[in-house]
Amino acid sequence: MMKCNTVHNKLIFFLEKELPVSEMKQVQQHLDECSECARFAAEMKNTLQILESDKLTDENPFFYTRVKARLEKQEEKQPAARPVLLRILQPVAFSIILLLGIYGGFKLGEAPKITTADTSLSEQEMVPYWNELDAEPIESFLME
Repeated sequence: MMKCNTVHNKLIFFLEKELPVSEMKQVQQHLDECSECARFAAEMKNTLQILESDKLTDENPFFYTRVKARLEKQEEKQPAARPVLLRILQPVAFSIILLLGIYGGFKLGEAPKITTADTSLSEQEMVPYWNELDAEPIESFLME
């Protein structure tokens, strides 16, 4: 004899007839003997029937006509063809803009050119700092 919880877990498969034959017989036997499970099974069956009937939708007979009319209106609004000059100039303009962007990217990415006068000044400015490091080793600084 099956328990009510087991029947409840298998009930949807029972109603869909997806259980093996032996389990179908056991569930049916339990439903014949247990009035609460039978009532629950009837409610679930009604719910499944309602869901199944909602899946089926009626086709609107005027749907095709409305879609066709809307497409015809859109065709009337759109110009027949773009001028030939515009079809040629637009890709050319986009190509020029793209090339200018690539050229600008290369220019921005180039390293600045340093003259020898600049390097000598920077070396002279750094010399005192290097001398300080020789005067006080880092270990003695950190120990204090």
